[in-house]
Amino acid sequence: MKIVTTEEMRWLEERCAQEGISNDALMEKAGLAVAQKTREFLGDVRGVPLLVLVGPGNNGGDGLVAARHLSDWGAEVAVYLSLPRKEDDPKYKLLESRDIATYRAAEDGDFSALRGLLASSRLVIDAILGTGRGRPLEGALAGILSHLADARARRSQLRLLALDLPTGLDADTGEVDPLCPTADVTVTLGYPKVGLFAFPGGTHVGRLEVVDIGIPPHLARDVPQELITPDWVRQTLPQRPMDAHKGTFGRVLVMAGSISYIGAAYLACEGAARVGAGLVTLAAPRSLIPILASKLIETTYLLLPEEEGILSPAASEVFLSEAPGYQALLVGCGLGQRPEVAGLLGQALLSARRPEIPVVLDADALNLMSQIPEWWLRLRGEAVLTPHPGEMSRLTGQSTVEIQRSRLSIAREKAAQWNKVVALKGAYTVVSSPGGQARISPFANPGLASGGTGDVLAGAIAGLLSQGLSTFDAASCGVYLHGAAGEQVRREMGDTGMVASDLLPRLPLVIKQLREGTLDWA
Repeated sequence: MKIVTTEEMRWLEERCAQEGISNDALMEKAGLAVAQKTREFLGDVRGVPLLVLVGPGNNGGDGLVAARHLSDWGAEVAVYLSLPRKEDDPKYKLLESRDIATYRAAEDGDFSALRGLLASSRLVIDAILGTGRGRPLEGALAGILSHLADARARRSQLRLLALDLPTGLDADTGEVDPLCPTADVTVTLGYPKVGLFAFPGGTHVGRLEVVDIGIPPHLARDVPQELITPDWVRQTLPQRPMDAHKGTFGRVLVMAGSISYIGAAYLACEGAARVGAGLVTLAAPRSLIPILASKLIETTYLLLPEEEGILSPAASEVFLSEAPGYQALLVGCGLGQRPEVAGLLGQALLSARRPEIPVVLDADALNLMSQIPEWWLRLRGEAVLTPHPGEMSRLTGQSTVEIQRSRLSIAREKAAQWNKVVALKGAYTVVSSPGGQARISPFANPGLASGGTGDVLAGAIAGLLSQGLSTFDAASCGVYLHGAAGEQVRREMGDTGMVASDLLPRLPLVIKQLREGTLDWA
C-alpha cells in the first residue's frame, strides 16, 4: 500500500481530474466511506447523537458528505462550521435540504452551543483541517479544539474520529500543534499520509483505517514509499517445496557474541532459524561455545580465536575461509567494541577476499564501521544495515533528534549514498533501498524497546536472505515478521516485561498465519 506526501496526494487528485474523475466524485466517495467507517465503529447509528466539526476546505466538504449519509441512516447529526464556507457550497446546500442542525462558530462567540453539543454527543468527527493545513491553530479553531479537549477530559466515553488526519497533525512531518486532538480512529482517504507514521503525530492517530475513494491504482505506481502489508509479505515469503532438504533453505553464518554479550549470539541464531533457514552456524569465541551449545542445540559452530572472551584479529582468517559455503552472513550482534574487534571487522568485512555474499550488519559492526572513513566504498557486495537511531547517529554524524525528525528522508538518503539497504529501527521502522524505494512497518510497539530484540530482527533478516530473498525484500519481510510477533506478545501479556526471547516462538506462528490468511490485523 502506497504512502503519500501532501504534494503526492495533490498530484494524484490532479491526475484524477485529467482522467475525468472530478474532485466532487472523490469527495462523495470519501464522505460515504467515512460514514461507513463511523457506522462500523459505533454499530447501529440510529438515534445516536453525532457532531461533525467542519472546516472551510475539502476536508470539511468530506465531513459534510459524511454527515448527510449518517443523517440518512438515522443518526442525530449536528454540524458545527468552524470557519465560513462558500455561499454556493453544493455539499452544504444538500445538508440544508435535510434540515440537519447546523451551527456556526462565527455566531457562537462564547462557544456555549459547542459545549452543549459536545456534552450530548456520543462521537465527534474531526473534519476541520486535512492535508492542506497551512494556518496556525488560533482564533476560532483554537477555541473549538480547546473545548473538544475539555469535553473529552470530562467524558471519557466521548469518542473522536479524525477524517484523513487529526487537525493540527502535519501530513508530511508528523509534527503536531499543541491543540491537536488524539483520535480513537483516523480514517485516512485514498492512501495513508507519511506524517501518520512519524512522531509525535503517530500518538494522535489511534487506530488507522484506510479507505478507497476511487483513485485508480496505476496513478500511484511511481510513489516511492509504501506500507508493508500482510498480503505483500505473504506473496514475498520464500516457498517451502515438499521435496525440500536443508540445503534448499540456505545456510547462515553468524559472527556474534563476546564474554559480555553472550545472549546476543543466541538471539541472532534463533532468529535466523525461526524464519526457516536450513542451517545456522555460529562463529564465536571458542570459550563461549560450551555455554551457547546448551541453548543452541540445532546450531553448528565455528570456533574462533579469542583473547579473554573477545574475538581476536586472527579470527578473520577462519571466518573468510568458511564464508564461501554460506548464502548469508550476519555480523555484529554482541561483538563488543574493543580495538581488536575493530581490527577483525576491518579485515573480515572490508577485505577484497570476502566473498560477495549478502551480509547483515548490526549493532557493534555498525558502531565500529562508523569509525572508518568512507567504509561503504570498501564494503563489497550487497548488505543490509540495521541501525537504531543511536547507531544511525554515529554512522551519519547527525543527532538522534535530527534522525527521528526526518526518519524517512535520512534512511533514503543514506541508503543511496552507501549503496546498501538501510533498516532504520524504531516505531514504524523504515526500510530503504539504494534506488530510493522505501517501505514502512505498520508497527509501533514499546514492548520491543528492550535489549536483544534487534538481534532477533538481524537474525530473521539473515535467515530470509539465505532462502533467496533480495536484500530489500528480506529486510522488509523480516521487519514485518518481527513487528507482528511483537504484536502477538503484546496482545497476550502487554508491553511491560516483554523480552526478546518471547518473539522467537512467535516468528514461525506469524508465518503460518500469513500463509493461511488468518493473520487478521495489519
